[in-house]
Amino acid sequence: MLETVRARKLPFVEVLGIEFLSAEPEKLVAKMLVRPEFIGANERIHGGVLMAFADTIGGFATFMNLPAGSNGTTTMESKTNFIRPTQAGATLIATATPLHKGRRTQVWTTRIEDDGKLVAVVTQTQIIL
Repeated sequence: MLETVRARKLPFVEVLGIEFLSAEPEKLVAKMLVRPEFIGANERIHGGVLMAFADTIGGFATFMNLPAGSNGTTTMESKTNFIRPTQAGATLIATATPLHKGRRTQVWTTRIEDDGKLVAVVTQTQIIL
């Protein structure tokens, strides 16, 4: 599964610099370096970057679990809880696990951590196309 995910070359994944570390039907793990261009106010990572990272991971997790005959997936709803800030140079680890894997929708929770400390939790609903 990991090679399938890594082989899916999407420009936005390249822009964010996401590297997939492991891929299983019930868990997807990826990392991303916080680059200077990701920094917003107060020298901390911009919240939109965290949301984009989590949305990408949740979308890929759904992609790995698409039912036969589907045409893909897209985000229907997303909620982010920001727990603590992080700075340029940090390596973030995102871990997505499913809350629900149905025929028409999937719901994933993605935990983003910096050095083992929770930075954000994102819960998103993906619709199966």
